Amino acid sequence: MSTVPELAASYYADAIEEILIDEETLAQRVKELAEATAARHANDPEDLILICVLKGAVMFLTDFSRALPIPSQMEFMAVSSYGAGTSSSGVVRILKDLERDITGRDVVIVEDILDSGLTLSWLIRNLSSRNPRSLEVVTLLRKPEARQSINVECADVGFDIADEFVVGYGLDFNEQFRSLPFVAKLKPEVFQ
Repeated sequence: MSTVPELAASYYADAIEEILIDEETLAQRVKELAEATAARHANDPEDLILICVLKGAVMFLTDFSRALPIPSQMEFMAVSSYGAGTSSSGVVRILKDLERDITGRDVVIVEDILDSGLTLSWLIRNLSSRNPRSLEVVTLLRKPEARQSINVECADVGFDIADEFVVGYGLDFNEQFRSLPFVAKLKPEVFQ
């Protein structure tokens, strides 16, 4: 793992303990995830809808959709189970729902991080009740140690990471750090 490079010594540099996944590694893995998704949906790409879970997954969705070599449509959903904390409350609220019907469509939930699994398992149940033809999850990050005996199946996982609070590439702490082009671990004093 690298330390914060001098070029990234910006406004947030004093808060970052360590860069876990650099920009180049992220770009390569996102391309691989997009190619794997395209291979699964190559026979009927016209029905492919990517659902971005706002706000954290927006950077991932943007790069993922540009790397996807087949047509797709985008939808956005905002759900919350965190509030201002660093761990899930387990109570999920829809803050913004889909704008189109997904009945009979192939749906890929493009998620930033699979943490406890509570929010994502709730979202899968909610979207399944809307009768898509298929429903799968592609997540950039997964914390295997954090899951609370909830098994969430993912079609693809970008990276397995330790059970640490991470920011960057869309992930935030109190709406800060989303714009960092890498995934980083914060110094504990920042969020404690």
